[in-house]
Amino acid sequence: MTVRPIRRDDVPAVVSLVRELAEYEKALHEVRLTEEQLTACLFGESPALFGHVAESADGEVVGMALWFRNFSTRRGTHGVYLEDLYVRPQHRGTGLGRELLRTLAAVCVERGYSRLEWSVLDWNAPSIDFYKAAGAVPMDEWTVFRLTDEALSAFAADRR
Repeated sequence: MTVRPIRRDDVPAVVSLVRELAEYEKALHEVRLTEEQLTACLFGESPALFGHVAESADGEVVGMALWFRNFSTRRGTHGVYLEDLYVRPQHRGTGLGRELLRTLAAVCVERGYSRLEWSVLDWNAPSIDFYKAAGAVPMDEWTVFRLTDEALSAFAADRR
């Protein structure tokens, strides 16, 4: 079992994992990510997205974590927002998911970041249990809001 930073040659496998995760979350219809987009975001001139992959004993990429930096005005430091964490079902229970999450926690500690956070679907009990077992606490008093697609465009154009 190995967790390491993502490389360019991992991009096709990571896009596949993103699609698998979206299918599990009943949101495959929302996936527009291409290999070209992911490559540009991870390896472009000023990368704003970062990632790690988990490899099986035979070197196959079977898990991934995609993340970016955020900032806490309350703490005055950066943090990590974990966009996606996924391990293929047949490799769960091997410690790869825990090692991906632990690796991101170590990134935070090494860089002086004050928090690691993410969102999880309310119905995803196995993931919620996994995160709680790691010591994470739900932020129940916060509600996530999002603008996308037509609502985003319409709001951006609404200059009153």
